[in-house]
Amino acid sequence: MKPAIHPDYRTVVFHDTSADTYFKIGSTIKTDRTLELDGKTYPYVTVEVSSESHPYYTGKQRIVDKEGSTARFNQRFGRFFSKDPS
Repeated sequence: MKPAIHPDYRTVVFHDTSADTYFKIGSTIKTDRTLELDGKTYPYVTVEVSSESHPYYTGKQRIVDKEGSTARFNQRFGRFFSKDPS
């Protein structure tokens, strides 16, 4: 590997502020903030959404439309695309 061209890969603490959860993940993100966790100092980044708080991953996803986009399309435009010439 060539020296001095690769980003600094290290363990970073990500804090999901909406779920108040901390994740230690390897990353190359640049940050000046640090956090002491488990007796060690890590680079620190806050995020608003993660797998702990996103509705898709938590199962709390709202279903806005019950019939689906295909049925809604056919209801609005089906008469234009039907094979019946009437």
